[in-house]
Parts: sequence; C-alpha cells; structure tokens
Amino acid sequence: MPAVIAMLVILLAWALIAGRLARWNVTAAMAMVAAGIALTAGSDPVIYVDLDNRIAERVVEIALAIVLFVDATEVPGGILGREPRITLRLVGVALPLSVALAWTVGFLLLPDQGIWMLGLLAMIVVPTDLAPAVAIIRDRRVPSRLRAILNVESGLNDGLVAPLFLFCLAGAQAPDRNAPVPDALINAVPAVLVALGVGAAVGWLSARLLGSAWSKGWTQPAALRLGVLALPLLAYTLAQVLDGNGFVAAFVAGVLFSSSAQRLPADALHLSEDVGSLVSFAVWFTFGQVVNQVIDTGPGVHVFVYALLALTVVRIVPVVLALAGSGLERIDAVFLGWLGPRGLASIVFGMLAFLHLDAPDNVLAVEVMVVTVLFSVVLHGLSSAPIAAAYARRGAKQGETPVGDEARAPALRDG
Repeated sequence: MPAVIAMLVILLAWALIAGRLARWNVTAAMAMVAAGIALTAGSDPVIYVDLDNRIAERVVEIALAIVLFVDATEVPGGILGREPRITLRLVGVALPLSVALAWTVGFLLLPDQGIWMLGLLAMIVVPTDLAPAVAIIRDRRVPSRLRAILNVESGLNDGLVAPLFLFCLAGAQAPDRNAPVPDALINAVPAVLVALGVGAAVGWLSARLLGSAWSKGWTQPAALRLGVLALPLLAYTLAQVLDGNGFVAAFVAGVLFSSSAQRLPADALHLSEDVGSLVSFAVWFTFGQVVNQVIDTGPGVHVFVYALLALTVVRIVPVVLALAGSGLERIDAVFLGWLGPRGLASIVFGMLAFLHLDAPDNVLAVEVMVVTVLFSVVLHGLSSAPIAAAYARRGAKQGETPVGDEARAPALRDG
C-alpha cells in the first residue's frame, strides 16, 4: 500500500507541473523512475515493492496488454500507417534481422548461455518504445514523415515480438535449454493460435457492436470509452482462460478493432490510452527499484557491451539494410536506425523473465534489461537536441520550414 500511495502522489505532483517539466523534456515516466530509484534505495528503503509475487506479474502483464491494444489502434492511415512499404521493410525485414543479430551478439558475448536464453535476451532488447526519445519525436524541426514512420513502427514491433518472447521463455524453461524444439515451445504454438482467434473475434465483433450502438444513439461517450477499455482486458483474460496467449490476443484485438471502428468518435480510445499510461507509470516506478537491485549485484562487462551493441549495431545495421532502395536518403535511414529507444516493452519482458526463470538466468535477464533501458534513456536523450538542430540546419539550406500539418508531431503517449 505505501508504494501505491507514493506512486499516486508522484503522479499528482507531476500533473501539477507537467508543463514546466516538459521544457526540460521531463516526462512522467522519467519522474516515476527517478522516484522509484530514490525511494527504494538502500538496505532500509522508504518503500519496498515485492516483485516476486503473482500481483506484480499481473500488473506488468495487464500494462503490456493495454499498451499493445492501444498501439495497434492509434496508428493513422491503417495498421501499416500512411507509408506501408516503409513500415513493411522495418517490421518485416529490419526486425527479424535485428533479432538474428542480437542472438549472434549474445552467442559471442555469452557463449555459456543456451540457444533459447540467447533468444530471450534478444527479445528483451529488440522492441522499441518512443518514451525515452519523446523530445525528438515531438520536435517540429525533424521532418514529420520520419516522426510518423517511427510512431507506426513502435506501435507494431512490440506486438510482433511478444509471441516470440513467450516462445523463447518457454524454451528457456525447458529441461534441455539447447533442444531444437522443446516440448514447452510446441505447447506454446496452440496458445498463439487460440489468441489469434480470440483477439480477432473480440476486436472485430466489439467494433461492430459499439459502432452500431453509437450510430443509433443507444450509448453515451463515457460509456463508450469504458466499453473500449474493456476490450484489451477481455481479449487478454479470455485468451488466458482458454490457454491462449493474452498478449497476442490483445494486440490482434486492437488491429481488428482499428480496422472496423470507422463509425466511432475520435475520443473513443482516450480512456484506454490514459489507463494504459497509468499502469505503465506503475511499471516505470517498479523499474526504479529493479535498477537499485541490479546496481547492488554489479553486472559484468559483457552485459554493458551487449546492451551497447543492442542499441547501436543491432538496430542501425538492419534498418539501413532494410531501407536500401526505399527512396529514403541514407542519412534519414541512419536516423530511423538510431531512433530505436528501449522502454516499457523491454521492462515488462525483463520482469516476466525474472518471475518465470530460476537463478542465475533471471538475474542475467534483468541485468540486460536494466542496462539496455538506462543506456537508451541517456544516449537517446542526449542525442535529441543535436539531431533536431542538424535537421533544422538541413531544412534551412534546402529552404524548408515546418508549417501546418507538416509541423505536427504524431500522437504519442507520454510513458
């Protein structure tokens, strides 16, 4: 209970001065992390959150389920955005290449780990989250086209990585961690198939029902928003009851809901976005405690090298290769490759690995997650202003000025 009170007080304080903090690019997520580190530090912390229990597991799972649903619904111009060819190159070519490269780097740096543990670490460090780079995503000096592409990709890749993460987690839990196809992995395949059916049914049918009720005047805006909020929770829970994958179900529900909800008002998703942000903040606060625990254990040099390569080579090289011949300039492709910050998805995957694996595997997973996310916050945060300034100089040389619709940053949740 003290932890809940602390998080709510911090959130209220941030709400009072959010505008002023925004001038220094301080988001609610950053405030929660800083508070989590400060309040849970030391041998006798002010607040202690018990991470090794079912409640913590459910909180992080629900947070990711809601975020996956919202990510799948908020992409403008359809699930692939307004530039589907670019999006397909990023999620269909660059993402698999990044996974393969992350696995290869893990094999070189962590040769004692099994193939599924290396795959698990790759799934933790590959998904992106724009929260650590929110300043540059909202900076009008950066071309709106590039910002929109990043927003679309970020909304898709964690949903695509989620089932792969669970596959690798199942494999890492198997008695023989180097088995090509462990029994646990085979058992996970039906769970994904169940999730696809549940998510599709919940998303499509709910969109039709809510759209019909709204057009006929049977419901009200507040009730409609509550109904939409229930969808990711319904998809996730129903899939779990049927032994399916709740994350995949929530993401698929968002995809089908987005494509079938043309008759709903624009603010139908606002409550879901806000609740998603709220539970995300709880995860960021908990991340602060995990940071303290990792500092106490002292990660090895190999963890720092792995995290640094995950943020640079593992991301940039596949993106540049995937975008070759796409029509984007090479410098823009490098920009898209660099802007792959790690955040909420990595935190959730790392915490789930901690809860489901035994030592020392769970410790390694958390160490990799914490170091990668912290590196991302620092590197992407410090690089935001120089990159935006460089684009401003480039635009000035070309006689371009960001005005009107071109100056607006794409929608982005703060957290």
